Parts: sequence; C-alpha cells; structure tokens
Amino acid sequence: MENRKNSDFMRTRPVLPLLLSMSIPMVISMLVSSLYNIVDSYFVAAISEEAMLSLSLVFPMQNAVHSAAVGFGVGVNAAIAFHLGAGDKDRADAAMSTGVVLSVLHGITLMAACIAASRPFLSMFTSSESVISMGTRYSSIVFAFALVDIPGITMEKVFQSVGRMKVSMAAMMAGCIANIILDPLMIFGIGPFPAMGIEGAALATGIGQTLTLLIYIAVYAFSPIDVRFRWNRAMRDRSIAMRLYSVGIPATLSMAIPSLLVSALNALLAMYSGVYTLILGIYYKLQTFLYLPASGFVQGMRPLIGYNYGAGDMGRVRRIFLLVTLMCLLIMLLGTVLCMLFPEALIALFTSNPETIGKGAAALRIISLGFMVSAVSVAASGALEGLGMGLPSLVISLLRYALIIIPLSYFLCLLTPLGPEGVWHSFWMTEAIAAIVSIFIYRRSIRGR
Repeated sequence: MENRKNSDFMRTRPVLPLLLSMSIPMVISMLVSSLYNIVDSYFVAAISEEAMLSLSLVFPMQNAVHSAAVGFGVGVNAAIAFHLGAGDKDRADAAMSTGVVLSVLHGITLMAACIAASRPFLSMFTSSESVISMGTRYSSIVFAFALVDIPGITMEKVFQSVGRMKVSMAAMMAGCIANIILDPLMIFGIGPFPAMGIEGAALATGIGQTLTLLIYIAVYAFSPIDVRFRWNRAMRDRSIAMRLYSVGIPATLSMAIPSLLVSALNALLAMYSGVYTLILGIYYKLQTFLYLPASGFVQGMRPLIGYNYGAGDMGRVRRIFLLVTLMCLLIMLLGTVLCMLFPEALIALFTSNPETIGKGAAALRIISLGFMVSAVSVAASGALEGLGMGLPSLVISLLRYALIIIPLSYFLCLLTPLGPEGVWHSFWMTEAIAAIVSIFIYRRSIRGR
C-alpha cells in the first residue's frame, strides 16, 4: 500500500491543478519537439528542394516507426497506471519489465526492416534518382537508431505513468535541443564537423535520441520511481503482455494510419505536380507544431484517467476528459488564427519558390478550417487509450485518417472541378464528420462504467 500512497495524488488532488501539473511539462516538451521538427526541415531545405522532398517522402516510414514505439508505450503506460490505481504493485512492475524487454525486440526488428525497405518505398513515389539516393542515405542512418529510440519512448511512458512528467520533459527537451544544435554543425560542416549534408541531419537525430535514453536510465538508477524493472517478472505473465498489446496495437495503428494517408495523398497529388506533394509534406511538418502541444495534454490525461479508472472513480474520469477537450480546443484555435493570418510566412520557412508559397498558403487556409473541431476526436481517442479501450480509439483514428478522408479526397480531386484542392477540402470535411462520430463512440464506450 506504500506505493498506492506515493501515487494517490492522481486521485485526490483537485482536477484542474493536477491536470495542468501533469500536462504543462508535456506541452513544453512537445513544443520543443515541434520546434525541432521545423528547424530540422528548415536546415534540410537549405540543402535543396530535392533534399526537402526526400525528407517528406521518408516521413511516412519514420512516422510508422514512431507510431509503433509510442503506441506500444501507451499500452505500457495504461497498464502501469491502472495497476497502480488498483494498488497492485507487483503487476505494475511486471508491466514495466515486460514492456522494456519487448521494446528492445521491437527496435531490432524495425531497424532491420526499415533499412531494407527504404529504397523500394521511395521508388514508389518518385523516379528521381537524386531524391531516392538522398532519402536512402538519410534512412540508413536514422533507422539504425530505432534500437535506441524505441526503448527511450517506452521509458518516457513509464515515467509518465507514475506522474514524473518533469523527467520526461527534461529528457525530451535535452534530446531535441541537442538535435537542433547539431543539425547545422553536421549538415553544413561547421567547426570540427565535416559537411555531411542530409546524413548529418539523420545523425543529429540519432544522437539526440541517444541522449534522451541515457537521461531516463540515469534518473531511473539514481532517483527511485513507483515501479521497478525486475528480470524475474519480465515476459513471465502472458496476460500482462496481452494487455500491453491489446492497447498498444490499436494505439500503434491509430498513429500509423496517418502514414497510410500521406502515402495515398502523395500518390494522388503526384498526378498533378510535385509542388502539391511538397506542400503536403510541409503541412505535416507545420501541423506537428499544433497537434503535438495538444498531444501534451492527452499525455498528461492518460495516466490520470487510467489511475482513476483503476480506482473506480468514473466521475473524476469524466471531469478530466472534459477539461482536456477544452484545452485542445484552445490550442487548435490558436493554430487556426496563425494559419489564417500568416500562411505565406509559414510556408516560406521551407521553400523560396513563389509558386509553392502561393499554393501552400491557399492550402493552409483551407485545411485549418478543421482544426478546432478536431479537438473532440483528439481528446476522445486519447481518453479511450488511457482507459485501456484500444479498439474504440482505433475506430476514431480510422475515420480521421482512412475511411473518410482517402475516398473523399479521390472523389473531390477526380470527380469535381476542385482538382488537387480537393485534398485540402477533404481535411476539414473529415474532421467535422469524425468529431460527431467520436462523441457517440466515447459515450457508448464508457456507458455503465
């Protein structure tokens, strides 16, 4: 019961201050991570527009690996928080131990698979040997660090599950800041570093991920947390592994589906011009600056909802969900204003081509119409994952990233006068439909609990 006392603040503190204390560190780290994504792309774009295009085409594969890591981490997070809320430290330790071992195995598997698949994957979307070569060279380095990145993300979710959000913030920020500093040094050959071009961007990313993992290991070793890694509990209980995957697989699919979406839309837009494909890649770089801070509140919410669900306090679960929805709504409002007022400046961060800037600005204004309404789906999906309800969360993601938007995009592009602009309109239409369905799915999933 001592462990239950240590983490019982998640059930006893007032909801709003508790949510802010859990989420603000995550929002800060997400903002820094978003800044890194933009800065990284800014420096790569300075190499050439072809380099930026190669990065955009590799993005779906990177997103798939990141999704696998975060999705499985969400399963670990939900299991630990639930068992701590129920006062069962032994099973919480088993969830952490099994999760860490499996994350290492996932890292080895994905590293080998992605390096082998990078050239064939890139060849599906471009015939430019220059773009394929740069993308392959970038991939061979950045995916080699999957063995570091995936366990690091699992440790991030472990620390979040016990409320140690400041540790997660510090580790993530350290990795991102190191990345931002190293990018220009390694890409352009400043100081003692040779000019490595796009390979330098990949190596800087890997070094940042390594630093993050080392910080988690150091803090875990010298500052005890509520759960411990125990070899004698790792991989010994099949029900624990099944619980991790029952949430982790749907969460992984939920996060990986956008990669399918980007690939489908890249294929569609490539029928018109490479400019539209580049604009889509730039949009996904920019939208991380908006959706990752919202993800910070979702990450703060997950252990709170899981812990209180384990403790049987559904009234508190509902209050937490409503507050997170409101916070996401405010973040999306800010993003809408920025995209409506300064779209040209945002696109110009990644290209100096006047045609790309003009068409990209028009695309941002259209897509941003759906930002605010998407807050409902984002919050509902995250809450269901925190409750250990992976399948309903997956349904919401399927609606947003596949079942509605892909056929709608093809219909608007090929069967209406909108042409390639049909893709941009499909974003806000999809978010409106998905938000309505998300409310129904969330209410039905928690009914009677």
